[in-house]
Amino acid sequence: MDNRRAIGSWISGPRAAAEDMGVEFGYRGQQLGLPEEGPGAIARPGRRFVALFIDWALCLLIAYGLLSGGKAQAASNWALVVFAVLSVLTVGTVGFTPGKRLLGLRVISEDGGRLSLPRVVLRTVLLVVVIPAVVWDQDGRGLHDRVTRAVQVRL
Repeated sequence: MDNRRAIGSWISGPRAAAEDMGVEFGYRGQQLGLPEEGPGAIARPGRRFVALFIDWALCLLIAYGLLSGGKAQAASNWALVVFAVLSVLTVGTVGFTPGKRLLGLRVISEDGGRLSLPRVVLRTVLLVVVIPAVVWDQDGRGLHDRVTRAVQVRL
């Protein structure tokens, strides 16, 4: 018995298996009215992860140099506070963090406008908790973005 096809569908995930059966999902962001590619398209997970890594490294550097007194253990705790403050201030004002800007990403509302301050604060709290950020919908948006009706798009 040849089980390679069944194993391949399990490894690829349920979406790939459904697409093999003829189910049409469309592209990421189609339900939101966003373009498939180029400026305004939903940002890919790889870019978002690299932007998050850049922001975390920056916050860790700030925490280690300015707040922890040179203690590595305390620096990681302070880095989380710095990350939350950085996220609220930058996403709430200009729509992106330094890492997102370097990679050409922006956080916008589903209707294309800026996020209000309460939505930015809620998004940041959910992002700091981490779990909502790793739960994605079919558009590739994290739960923290879905709850706050936000979208990370390419510039």
